[in-house]
Amino acid sequence: MGFVKVCRRDQVPQGEGLRVEHGGEQVALFDVNGELFATADQCTHGAWSLSEGGYLDGDVVECSLHMGKFCVRTGKVKSPPPCQPLKVYPVRVEQSGDVLVDFEAGYLTP
Repeated sequence: MGFVKVCRRDQVPQGEGLRVEHGGEQVALFDVNGELFATADQCTHGAWSLSEGGYLDGDVVECSLHMGKFCVRTGKVKSPPPCQPLKVYPVRVEQSGDVLVDFEAGYLTP
Protein backbone atom coordinates (compact mmCIF):
# COMPACT_ATOMS: atom_id res chain seq x y z
CA MET A 1 0.00 0.00 0.00
CA GLY A 2 2.72 2.53 0.95
CA PHE A 3 1.94 6.21 1.36
CA VAL A 4 -1.71 7.32 1.45
CA LYS A 5 -2.99 10.87 0.96
CA VAL A 6 -4.60 12.06 4.20
CA CYS A 7 -5.03 15.83 3.81
CA ARG A 8 -3.58 19.01 2.34
CA ARG A 9 -0.58 20.76 3.91
CA ASP A 10 -2.57 23.89 4.71
CA GLN A 11 -5.02 21.83 6.80
CA VAL A 12 -2.38 21.00 9.44
CA PRO A 13 -2.47 23.79 12.03
CA GLN A 14 0.70 25.21 13.56
CA GLY A 15 1.00 24.31 17.25
CA GLU A 16 -1.88 21.81 17.25
CA GLY A 17 -2.59 18.31 16.06
CA LEU A 18 -4.82 17.10 13.25
CA ARG A 19 -6.33 13.62 13.38
CA VAL A 20 -6.38 11.64 10.15
CA GLU A 21 -7.58 8.09 9.65
CA HIS A 22 -7.07 5.26 7.21
CA GLY A 23 -8.33 1.71 7.53
CA GLY A 24 -9.49 2.35 11.09
CA GLU A 25 -6.05 3.54 12.23
CA GLN A 26 -6.02 7.04 13.75
CA VAL A 27 -2.89 9.14 13.41
CA ALA A 28 -2.13 12.67 14.65
CA LEU A 29 -0.21 15.04 12.40
CA PHE A 30 1.86 17.78 14.05
CA ASP A 31 3.53 20.82 12.46
CA VAL A 32 6.79 21.63 14.25
CA ASN A 33 8.34 24.74 12.73
CA GLY A 34 7.17 23.78 9.25
CA GLU A 35 8.14 20.09 9.51
CA LEU A 36 5.38 17.48 9.77
CA PHE A 37 5.41 14.49 12.10
CA ALA A 38 2.86 11.68 12.45
CA THR A 39 2.20 9.65 15.61
CA ALA A 40 -0.54 7.42 16.94
CA ASP A 41 -3.36 9.74 17.98
CA GLN A 42 -4.13 7.94 21.23
CA CYS A 43 -2.11 8.47 24.42
CA THR A 44 -0.63 5.16 25.59
CA HIS A 45 -1.61 5.89 29.19
CA GLY A 46 -5.22 7.00 29.16
CA ALA A 47 -6.61 6.19 25.70
CA TRP A 48 -7.09 9.92 25.02
CA SER A 49 -6.80 11.78 21.70
CA LEU A 50 -3.59 13.79 21.35
CA SER A 51 -4.89 15.71 18.33
CA GLU A 52 -8.02 16.91 20.13
CA GLY A 53 -6.96 18.85 23.18
CA GLY A 54 -3.28 17.95 23.24
CA TYR A 55 -0.90 20.87 23.72
CA LEU A 56 2.13 21.10 21.42
CA ASP A 57 5.23 22.85 22.76
CA GLY A 58 8.09 22.61 20.27
CA ASP A 59 8.28 18.92 19.39
CA VAL A 60 6.58 17.71 22.59
CA VAL A 61 2.85 17.05 22.82
CA GLU A 62 1.17 17.01 26.21
CA CYS A 63 -1.92 14.87 26.70
CA SER A 64 -4.72 16.92 28.24
CA LEU A 65 -6.05 13.98 30.28
CA HIS A 66 -3.16 13.29 32.70
CA MET A 67 -0.46 15.68 31.37
CA GLY A 68 1.85 12.96 30.04
CA LYS A 69 4.25 14.15 27.36
CA PHE A 70 5.64 12.58 24.18
CA CYS A 71 8.21 13.66 21.58
CA VAL A 72 6.37 13.80 18.24
CA ARG A 73 9.65 13.21 16.35
CA THR A 74 10.41 9.88 18.04
CA GLY A 75 7.27 8.90 19.97
CA LYS A 76 9.34 8.58 23.16
CA VAL A 77 7.80 9.40 26.53
CA LYS A 78 9.11 12.72 27.85
CA SER A 79 7.09 12.88 31.07
CA PRO A 80 4.97 10.29 32.95
CA PRO A 81 2.45 8.94 33.67
CA PRO A 82 2.75 7.18 30.26
CA CYS A 83 5.36 4.40 30.17
CA GLN A 84 4.91 3.21 26.59
CA PRO A 85 6.05 5.27 23.55
CA LEU A 86 3.80 6.33 20.71
CA LYS A 87 3.96 4.65 17.33
CA VAL A 88 5.42 7.04 14.73
CA TYR A 89 4.74 7.01 10.99
CA PRO A 90 6.66 8.21 7.94
CA VAL A 91 5.06 11.35 6.51
CA ARG A 92 5.72 13.06 3.20
CA VAL A 93 4.53 16.34 1.68
CA GLU A 94 4.20 16.44 -2.10
CA GLN A 95 4.95 19.56 -4.17
CA SER A 96 1.21 19.73 -4.83
CA GLY A 97 0.65 20.26 -1.08
CA ASP A 98 -0.79 16.79 -0.47
CA VAL A 99 0.23 15.17 2.83
CA LEU A 100 0.83 11.41 2.72
CA VAL A 101 1.34 8.97 5.59
CA ASP A 102 2.66 5.41 5.37
CA PHE A 103 0.32 3.61 7.79
CA GLU A 104 1.98 0.23 7.20
CA ALA A 105 5.46 1.50 8.11
CA GLY A 106 4.54 2.79 11.58
CA TYR A 107 7.07 1.79 14.24
CA LEU A 108 8.04 2.17 17.88
CA THR A 109 11.38 3.81 18.61
CA PRO A 110 13.52 1.63 20.89
